[in-house]
Amino acid sequence: MKKLLLTGFEPFLDYSLNPTEEIARALDGETINNYTIVAKVLPVDYNKSGDQLVSFIEEVRPDSVLSLGLAAGRYKVTPERIAINCNESKEEDNEGNQFEGDLIDAEGADGLFSTLPIRTFVEALNDKGYPAEISNTAGTYLCNHVMYRGLNHFKKKNMEIHSYAGLS
Repeated sequence: MKKLLLTGFEPFLDYSLNPTEEIARALDGETINNYTIVAKVLPVDYNKSGDQLVSFIEEVRPDSVLSLGLAAGRYKVTPERIAINCNESKEEDNEGNQFEGDLIDAEGADGLFSTLPIRTFVEALNDKGYPAEISNTAGTYLCNHVMYRGLNHFKKKNMEIHSYAGLS
């Protein structure tokens, strides 16, 4: 049986509930299409979330990773095409951290692409009646940070991953 590492985030800013946390908790331990889901909830903290994701990857050794994020105001499922090597936000994380264009990894690539066939994924969602479209960037807040850290970890370790995607 294959393993899917599914991550969500705790509530942040003025959101008392983060649906990605609820989704992760609801699907933890389920089996869907020959994947056992191992779900984890990440803190909204630049200094901890990436390290926790890498730790979960090492612990779970997943075949695929799907990191969920809340992009308030979006009304469609939007798989992210690329994560960029940049932390920046006008908003603080839950621990008061705020960055202004800082590199995630000083030696890392400028950007790392999702390994999920996102066009096929979007088309499949739309065919089932779920509104979806490709997002060409994961932004520069925690969704981007986590996606970049995960993809960068696989690249640095030469680890094979069937698919990795950020989804907002």
